[in-house]
Amino acid sequence: MIELKYVDKRYPTSNALLYINGLTIGKGEIVGILGENGSGKTTLLKSIMGIGELQNGEITIEGKPNTDQYERMAFITEEGSFLPDMTPRNYARFLAEFFPRFDRDYYNRLLELYELPPDRKIKTFSKGQKMKLEISAGLSKKADYLLMDEPFVGKDIFSRRDSLKLMMSGLQGDETLLITTHLIDEIENVIDRAIILHKGLIRADLYVDDMREEGKSLADVMQEVRNTKPRYHN
Repeated sequence: MIELKYVDKRYPTSNALLYINGLTIGKGEIVGILGENGSGKTTLLKSIMGIGELQNGEITIEGKPNTDQYERMAFITEEGSFLPDMTPRNYARFLAEFFPRFDRDYYNRLLELYELPPDRKIKTFSKGQKMKLEISAGLSKKADYLLMDEPFVGKDIFSRRDSLKLMMSGLQGDETLLITTHLIDEIENVIDRAIILHKGLIRADLYVDDMREEGKSLADVMQEVRNTKPRYHN
């Protein structure tokens, strides 16, 4: 379980900010973190991951500080944790040293599925290839908490669907998965819950089953959010 209490995070050199109080994400939930550019999606994931200091508040995972749970989390982002001169094979050695549960055989299978050359320097990869590599690395860590920041950027619709299917098939069933994305139509049938941010505040927090019972889609809810005033999450 992830809990955020009185979380206040700001960057002095940008307009990015986050203020969230009382947010709880249950173990095993698949949550879409939605919102426009600059809404705080990436800031939220980085805060949970323990990247950068908070101005105020605390974030815990299963009752312990998030910064003590790094081995149980995987942050999947195009920026990656690799060095540009690494090859995917070198990257695997690096990951195995820091993540005890890293599954190298599974990682190699994903490289094959994504048709990524294992001995070519990563700096020569395209944007889409780098993201495929990070998805392969993140899933292979066998982490309990997967945080995915815009994993479908740079892919066409068919590649996105294939990547989504591959990611879901790689889950054991009890992982907590947080995905930031603009592609609401494609994840609506995958996520359990949607959290919609605007200017660092939670504007909506709902379960997809409840939304459907009301006869709404994610697109409908996003439109409603645009037409309402922000509120603090308490």
